[in-house]
Amino acid sequence: MKEHLLDVRDLRVSFDTYAGEVQAVRGISFHLDLGETLAIVGESGCGKSVSMQTMMRLLPMPPARLKSGEILFEGKDLALLTDKEMEDYRGKEFAMIFQDSMTSLNPTMRVGNQMCEGIMRHQKVSKEEAKKIAIDMLAQVGIPNPEAAFRHYPHTMSGGQRQRVMIAMALSCNPKILIADEPTTALDVTMQAQILDIMNKLKKTYDTAIILITHDLGVVAQMADRIAVMYAGEIMEAGSAREIFYQPSHPYTWGLLGAMPNMIQDVKSELYTIPGTPPDLYAPPVGCPFAARCEYAMEACLKEEPPKFVTDGGHVSRCWLHDERAPEVTPPAGIPALKKGVKVDE
Repeated sequence: MKEHLLDVRDLRVSFDTYAGEVQAVRGISFHLDLGETLAIVGESGCGKSVSMQTMMRLLPMPPARLKSGEILFEGKDLALLTDKEMEDYRGKEFAMIFQDSMTSLNPTMRVGNQMCEGIMRHQKVSKEEAKKIAIDMLAQVGIPNPEAAFRHYPHTMSGGQRQRVMIAMALSCNPKILIADEPTTALDVTMQAQILDIMNKLKKTYDTAIILITHDLGVVAQMADRIAVMYAGEIMEAGSAREIFYQPSHPYTWGLLGAMPNMIQDVKSELYTIPGTPPDLYAPPVGCPFAARCEYAMEACLKEEPPKFVTDGGHVSRCWLHDERAPEVTPPAGIPALKKGVKVDE
């Protein structure tokens, strides 16, 4: 059996607060191979960023608490490492592009000094060699006059330039896994396209695996090889990008796709919106977490959490509609007929 570069199994993360336990991540499993891009999509608050920050051990514990799970990187369980041991992995094996570049960069340090700090820590090179590597990476991400940019402070640069600096900093130690948390949210459409193009080129150059956290399915369509759809701390559907876009098999995914504008849509028509709000993770629902917002919900959905069903190959969905006993339903316009699946024991 092939060993994945990264294999996360039954990850559960909670936050202990004065009001009670917030079950932020509730038993997710996924894998990642070298050179591929996995997109994790879903509404705000569904657990995407918490999952990745837990994997990199960036969450303060307490109040965060890793309840269970394995985080296997090249066969080694990162969940068992001490904080000191984990420092050798962050930056070198894993790197993260954070959502807000302005708050992620140190405003009191020049860009070049911030980059050199990580390079010298992980590559064991001199300050002059680190400077050459940093300037070269700034040039590779398309920053004009990288020698001058090396001496700039973050506040003197545009949003697009700061995001490029974040990418250059993340890739300066040639990590095997790059985690991009909403890397294009604050950018205009033109700059967004440039950043995505840079990430794709660097992935091909260095064979870097990418985990893309986003709720923008347009970005996902350009970048992803596989997609995991998260809701209320769980992965509701997972499969190849083609399967998710052309054969979606969960009502929540139908809703996300329906909310996307398209080229043939009547400009006067309203975009579809998913009714209701996500469940309170202080007290998650007993059955399917999406049942209260789902027009296809059945009695079983309210009483018992759906298991994993596999439809085509590795296409996985947590929905009782895949059960042989479930009635046939008519998906929204443009969505192929739903296929019955095979129940998978977890």
